[in-house]
Amino acid sequence: MRDALGYRAKFGVLGPSTNTIVQPEFDEMRPAGVTNHYSRIVIENAKAVSNESFMAGTKMIDEGTEEAVRGVMTCAPDYLVMGMSAVTFYGGAEGAQAWKNRIESVAGIGISMGSESVAAALQAIGSIKKIAFLSPYFPVANTEVKNYFSDHGYETVRDIPMQRPSWLGIAETPFSLTRDTVKKLDSDDVDAIIQVGTNLCMARLAPKLELELGKPVIAINTATYWHALRTFGITDKVEGFGRLLEEF
Repeated sequence: MRDALGYRAKFGVLGPSTNTIVQPEFDEMRPAGVTNHYSRIVIENAKAVSNESFMAGTKMIDEGTEEAVRGVMTCAPDYLVMGMSAVTFYGGAEGAQAWKNRIESVAGIGISMGSESVAAALQAIGSIKKIAFLSPYFPVANTEVKNYFSDHGYETVRDIPMQRPSWLGIAETPFSLTRDTVKKLDSDDVDAIIQVGTNLCMARLAPKLELELGKPVIAINTATYWHALRTFGITDKVEGFGRLLEEF
């Protein structure tokens, strides 16, 4: 017997308890017969006002992930989707793979995570060598993201850490500020623009910017959910979120 609503797939979704963007964005992307079941990684609203406090906050997210995995596994999901991104970039390609292996060993099922999903999205779109990216992070975390993309053969021409004042402050980022930040990154010397940081709301904004700039603009939540659907064998095209979900 299959689940009455999740008759095609039940996705377990993990995210920090302060994250208010992942859950609604993922729910907007889900095709009929796919359901999302959110498990919160309990953390405080850390005031990430420095490189050191930002990294300490993401370490707390990392330390709470396994407990959140065990919690969501009680609903017997078919697959896990990681709604946090910073920790999935740490340590370059090797560190990211080690993190994925650890979480999959706890879950006993496969996962899609932000770093790997964005790399897969770039490969699917093709003809991308030089990128620029924005994040709500602090510079030290942007360095980790840059190193990860370098390990996958992509040159980061520019990056902007928006240095949002707290975890909740990431979700409160005005769309105008996000748009202006993307415009600062764009130039003829970049093939694609990427947004990382899952609590930064950009899934609906990215396709509008793609049309305006005439190049791929990849929102990490879109890439991660796309990767989960395609990896699980669900090929439905979903409109309103840009080329990834509409074409690939």
